[in-house]
Amino acid sequence: MCDYSLCGLPTRLANEGEELVVHRFRSGSTGLASSADLSGPSGSDAVPVARKGLWKTVKAVLFEDSWGTSHETAICIPPGARLKLQGVPKDMQRQWKVAESECASFVQTNANPYNYRDAVRFPNGTEVLLQNVPTGISVLVLSLDSASAMIEGDIEISAF
Repeated sequence: MCDYSLCGLPTRLANEGEELVVHRFRSGSTGLASSADLSGPSGSDAVPVARKGLWKTVKAVLFEDSWGTSHETAICIPPGARLKLQGVPKDMQRQWKVAESECASFVQTNANPYNYRDAVRFPNGTEVLLQNVPTGISVLVLSLDSASAMIEGDIEISAF
């Protein structure tokens, strides 16, 4: 559900219909985060240093900003979940043979400890580790289980 590399971060399960973004966490690992969580409640989590005070600034740098805070919650996706990736860059479209907006299923490539295992599998069979998906790509959670069939426009998309 969440790569081993995200274990030190706060995590939660995704919700159907939720919009996520591929994000590089302070740990250096790539995962999924909520756009709303990253921007903070007021749209910006930046508080001017002059308003924070010296001790609060030092505390934020040493403790919060270094290890991730609640605004950096890793969103876990169960294997088999249906996703829609949006904003796939042109070079990745060519490499993966996909469109700019493409449905995929979330898979785990193995169960080995200390290995990246979270990946997306496109309908054409291409499987890409989440670590290799460029940051900033939007991910819409269509369904959290593989048994569901989603209707998108006039096209029915069934689980692979």
